[in-house]
Amino acid sequence: MLRTLICALAALFAASAVQAQALDGRLKKIADAKAISIAYRADATPFSFTNDKKEPVGFTIDLCKRVVNSIERQINVQGLKINWVPVTVQNRFDTIAKGQADMECGSSTVTLGRMKQVDFSSFTFVETTGLLVKAAAGARSLSDLAGKRIGVIGGTTNERAVNAQLKGRKLTATVVSFKSSEEALAALEAGKVDAFASDKLLLVGAAGKAKDQKSLALLPDELSFEPYGIALPRGDAGFRLAVNTGLSQLYGSGEIGEIFGRWFGPFGPPSPIIQAIYILGTIPE
Repeated sequence: MLRTLICALAALFAASAVQAQALDGRLKKIADAKAISIAYRADATPFSFTNDKKEPVGFTIDLCKRVVNSIERQINVQGLKINWVPVTVQNRFDTIAKGQADMECGSSTVTLGRMKQVDFSSFTFVETTGLLVKAAAGARSLSDLAGKRIGVIGGTTNERAVNAQLKGRKLTATVVSFKSSEEALAALEAGKVDAFASDKLLLVGAAGKAKDQKSLALLPDELSFEPYGIALPRGDAGFRLAVNTGLSQLYGSGEIGEIFGRWFGPFGPPSPIIQAIYILGTIPE
């Protein structure tokens, strides 16, 4: 009861703080249009993908919907319409930078290089780069892929992680770039590559769409640290504050546990590091 009261008061004070200031930038545009545009990916299961009705769903989609609810309270505009904007790995950040969407809700890793083009919210998840292989091949780690072909999605942090690990371990392997996880998975199934490197849960999501799921295996390697965030326009501190306020309210409530369980329940409870980002993301007023 006390926790619920504290969260309610925090939401009230946050809304009052925003309303006390004249809206400008992206928040004013959203308030005037009574609409917000959210970029989403259709191939980032279980973070952002489309269901049988072609509707955007997933863990990050759920987070962003809660953020929109918070923004409604903060700017005192109810019933904001969400305009869904489909994006790809290649154009997701351009879409935000060019103002074609207000936020990108997928599985985007926060990096210093990307911050030159877009801003990011507080962390929403933490992943690692893993390797998906054919179980029959007998590979047990990256070292077993020496002289082999490793598929990646071009321009991702996973591609950089694989190249860095190969260089650091003095291994020789051919890194093959693909445009999407569907292409990379198809190449793995067809034997055109010997492994597919991506964020581990994205690999699990991709494997779930394979023709023969039991023929694939996820190796234990963790090749990089991938902190996720919601991509936002650069230079709009008010909008970033509104998004982080929404995340803070969500993290401080019990709802984050319910959302996490809905999408990741079979994998067990949040890891200590994921629990830490939600605790640290509950920013004091």
